[in-house]
Parts: sequence; structure tokens; C-alpha cells
Amino acid sequence: MRKFLVVLDDSRECLNAMRFAAMRAAHTGGGVTILSVIPPDEFNHWIGVGEVMREEARERIHAHFEVFAKWMRDRQGVDPELEIREGEAVPEILQFIENDPEIGVLVLGAGTGRKGPGPLVTQLTKTSGALPVPMTIVPGDLSKEKLEAIT
Repeated sequence: MRKFLVVLDDSRECLNAMRFAAMRAAHTGGGVTILSVIPPDEFNHWIGVGEVMREEARERIHAHFEVFAKWMRDRQGVDPELEIREGEAVPEILQFIENDPEIGVLVLGAGTGRKGPGPLVTQLTKTSGALPVPMTIVPGDLSKEKLEAIT
């Protein structure tokens, strides 16, 4: 089964990427994998404090995932998978894609602010020619209706 890989982070545009991936998966008989990467610099504390912070980050990710997963199941009939990694986002994303042959498309949300599309979109578009799968960039300000129309 072809899967859409979406990166879960704290950005607003992440929501549209989730919606797009779920709608495309529902319309094409595919699946959705949600990847969240915890940066290593969050845990550069004493070992005990770092472990507590790591566990809190995982709990936060699971809570966000459950919100998206419920919507995907209830509205789109898609049961997403969650994958959590620790490290630098871009290398972890690329490694995940390389290790999962079912990943068919990487879906990212693009920011609409003055700072540009966001660090992930910026970094991954620089190497997009070498990606092993196509990348879909979803504008962060598309309405639900527009997303439905294009998926």
C-alpha cells in the first residue's frame, strides 16, 4: 500500500498537510504515516531531567497525534500510523523514507508568514531532486473547501 508521510510539528501549516494527506489517502486507497522528530538539543540537560523532558515530549506528540488520528478515522476512514524519532529533522525524515518502501509521497505544509515556507520546506526543497519520493507542499492558508476540491 502506498503511504503518505506527513511531518507532525508545532506549526500551523502542519494541519493542512495532515488534511491533504488524509484526503488523498482516502481517495486513492492509501495510508498515512505521521512522523514526529524530537530535536536532540531539547535534552542537553542532566540525565534525569533529560529523560523527563523526553517523556513529556513523547506524551505531547501522542496527544497531538490522537487529535489528527481521530479526525482521519472519523472523517476520512484512514487509520494513520505514528512514528517518533529523535535527532535532526531532515536526516531523520530522509532515513525514514529510505527505510520504508511503502512511503510514496512526502507531504509538508508551507508557512504563509514573512519568514517564508518554514525550515523543513526550505531545507528539503534544496535537496528535492535527490529525494527518493515526490514531495507535495501544501500552502498553509488553503481552506478546507479548497483542499477537498483538489484532493
